[in-house]
Amino acid sequence: MKVTPEHNERMAKMTFASVYPHYVTKVEGKGRTIDELHEVIEWLTGFDVPALNTLINENVTFESFFNRANLNPNAQHITGVICGYRIEELENPITRQVRYLDKLVDELAKGRKMEKILRKGE
Repeated sequence: MKVTPEHNERMAKMTFASVYPHYVTKVEGKGRTIDELHEVIEWLTGFDVPALNTLINENVTFESFFNRANLNPNAQHITGVICGYRIEELENPITRQVRYLDKLVDELAKGRKMEKILRKGE
């Protein structure tokens, strides 16, 4: 799919707090835990649970969320298609980072082993 400037703007302005409950529902519905979700988010962003709660309470946008994040250097190894977009072809950094998180949550929900999700050994 082709990414438009409007799509990138929409992704940047979406709030983490509005998407987080969907992540929880998705992983719990597939038998995974909130703790595992938090582990994945912390691996990608460096945000622990108290930091996540602060960001949720502040209702930060994804742009602010990822600008504050300490992105894991192995995040570049997150590849593949999510929501019809090939992650490694996304040029906009915020859109790519949102899709990184979407992909990790998707892998968690699909039952992938945590060591694979967290790109251990890559």
